[in-house]
Amino acid sequence: MQAVILAAGRGTRMGALTDSLPKPMLRVAGKTLLEHKFDILGPEFHEIILIIGYQGELIQNAFGDSYKGMPIRYLMQEELDGTMGALALARPHLSERFVVMMGDDIYAAEDLISAISVSDWAMLLEDMEHMASGGRIITDASGEVIDIEEGDHRGQLGLFNTNLFVLDPRIFEYPMVPKAAGSHEYGLPQTVLAASKALEIPLQSVLTTQWIQITAPEDIVRAETLIEDTSGS
Repeated sequence: MQAVILAAGRGTRMGALTDSLPKPMLRVAGKTLLEHKFDILGPEFHEIILIIGYQGELIQNAFGDSYKGMPIRYLMQEELDGTMGALALARPHLSERFVVMMGDDIYAAEDLISAISVSDWAMLLEDMEHMASGGRIITDASGEVIDIEEGDHRGQLGLFNTNLFVLDPRIFEYPMVPKAAGSHEYGLPQTVLAASKALEIPLQSVLTTQWIQITAPEDIVRAETLIEDTSGS
């Protein structure tokens, strides 16, 4: 399998932390956010494809052409046209099943194993007690993803998309879908859901055991604590 990691954004909400460093290169528990993803890739994987943008040369200089023997391919996202726009850059290089992860989140190895064990497509979801605004994922009785409900879901229970997907090149047979009406950015979850319906490819939900989303400086501190607690348990 191949792993595509979307690491082009600056992460403006991180403030001064990303003035001179791309967000995926921020360190948590002694490792960069990218290394946290690299290190959960098991023997099923043979290539990393990194979509880079803001200060991407710092990422290239840090890792070079491989990580612990696994080749790295770099693709530059000149225009920030959304997560699906980023994935589309990798289309010429994807010939088999692949996983997509966000460059600034931390995922658990066991969740990745569960996701790639699904026979068709998979979406990793967090079962949240207190959602925020955004998309709530709707599944059917068998756990297949059937809809995304946009809106304000603050304080409600619901399933939240972690933006880890297991896909294959058939995703590129369907037109990219804007993340919202009138948006110039193309959304990965919106495109994946529409493609799964149109192409009749089951999109199976997989629930997380641990997912750490890094969106603000205080999340770095929270992540350090969570990882320390996990390591010590």
